[in-house]
Amino acid sequence: MTTTKHEIVKTLVECGAKHAFTLPGLGITWMLDDFYEARADIKLVLSRSEQHASIMAQAYGKVTGTPAVLMGMGPFLTTTGAFGILEAYFAGSPMVVLTDTSCYDGFAMRGVYQTMTGDYGAADAATVLRTMTKFCAYATEIDEAVYGVQMAFKHANLPRYGPAAVVLKSSIIRRDFEINPRVSLYPSAGHLQYTPARPDAKAVNELAAMIKKAARPLLIVGQGAQNDRTRDLLAKVAGKGALAVATSYNGKGVVDETSPISVGMLGTWGCKAANNALRDADLVIALGASLGPDYMRFCEAGFLNPENQTLVQIDIDPRNSGWVYPVKLSITGDAGDALEMLQTADLGESKRLERLKWIAENNLKSRYGVIDEYKTAEGTVHNVDIVRALDQHLTPDHLLTLDAGNNRIWVTGTLKIRTPGQLLVPGGIGGMGWSIPAGVGAKIGRPDKRVISLTGDGGAGMSVAALSTAISENAPITVVVANNCGLGMVRDNMKGEAYGVNYPPTNFATIAKGMGCHAIEVTRSQDMLEALKEAEKMDGPCLIDVAVDPAASHHPASDY
Repeated sequence: MTTTKHEIVKTLVECGAKHAFTLPGLGITWMLDDFYEARADIKLVLSRSEQHASIMAQAYGKVTGTPAVLMGMGPFLTTTGAFGILEAYFAGSPMVVLTDTSCYDGFAMRGVYQTMTGDYGAADAATVLRTMTKFCAYATEIDEAVYGVQMAFKHANLPRYGPAAVVLKSSIIRRDFEINPRVSLYPSAGHLQYTPARPDAKAVNELAAMIKKAARPLLIVGQGAQNDRTRDLLAKVAGKGALAVATSYNGKGVVDETSPISVGMLGTWGCKAANNALRDADLVIALGASLGPDYMRFCEAGFLNPENQTLVQIDIDPRNSGWVYPVKLSITGDAGDALEMLQTADLGESKRLERLKWIAENNLKSRYGVIDEYKTAEGTVHNVDIVRALDQHLTPDHLLTLDAGNNRIWVTGTLKIRTPGQLLVPGGIGGMGWSIPAGVGAKIGRPDKRVISLTGDGGAGMSVAALSTAISENAPITVVVANNCGLGMVRDNMKGEAYGVNYPPTNFATIAKGMGCHAIEVTRSQDMLEALKEAEKMDGPCLIDVAVDPAASHHPASDY
């Protein structure tokens, strides 16, 4: 006789799961023996908190395009673990969430502490998760546990990608696997079959005619194009027709940003070049981009004007077309499929030189990619010194993860990403404390890559413990802490005295060494590049604590 928990783990493997990230408790703890038995097929990754596990799982899905499993005890996975689930939901990352109701063995209605069944005296795990997932099954019967896992994988992998959850009634997890004889369970493969619909050929031909006619065509590219196939097709199509490429925050680095078609990232914290090019474009094509207010300067008047500019939107979800701005033409389908269909069309190549000239003049006028020099107090460096060192150090073998705050703004507004797909950002909820656990998850998902995680001291204070997982999983990453002793972005935006934003000096190099990591301290700009090189020579994770001048504001890096 087998058990429900054994069949759950078996189904996870059958659905293709390779890694499960967890801080186990109660019902998940009961499953650990079964994960041990299946360790050759699915790797269990232990974190120091549910928040870290959720971010690791989300970043893993982001870099691999396949869902990791996030597991934890109901009351904690739905609270501290909500960070990565929300990020996956808003940013479109595949993830399967597995949790329990924490009701022990049938005491839910009696108000047992921690319980999440939704009964009187209890909280409600399923209700919470339904607010931040594409799909949520509440399994109260043994067969529902297996079927729910199958459906969660199905939904997580369907466009638009996202998290899908299964909440298990705790009392069924250890039961013998005896199911209702009227219920049939089938192999997972048949449930996971899916063939995407292709974009309408007539609509794509209409778009090709619009591009051919346009003098200044511009693509706004978002998360929907962030996969290897679409990035490659985008470079070919945009290069062929000399279409300017601007991106959302999630789309940054979708093309080589040093190429003659790139104008950088849009938005208040983006590039003047991208913002100016959008204002001047006569044809605007949103490709896998929602045109959300966060990178559209919060719908600033004249930034994008559908009355004077022709707007086309290509999205896998028809609900996203015309969502924020009215469109002239909507194409439903995968961004890569639409680009593939455009490859052979006449995209106005006769105007290519004039279009390239427009882009070049725009970028020159807007000082696109210029890294300025800034003076700092003695014994400190500027955020821009970190950016300059990254610009010199990054190779096609690197992944770079960002965090919230000043450090991120200097990168998005100043650093040109040369390797498409290299940059990973918290572009869903954009929370602080994402970069380090994301770096660990990315390294586990892509062990062939060198990973650098850039964060501030605020983010590091929330997440440096994730390096414990990097050590245990033999996932050597480099963490760069831009340490300006406070919440720099908030401090910069204050109108009066800095209040409620400063931290006491904290030496993260000392903390990292105490955890068993290597560590380097940087207090001079000329040492930054060498520190990056030295960190990657180490035989394990390395943290670089960079003393950043607290007076180094993010405002010069922003387009106001």
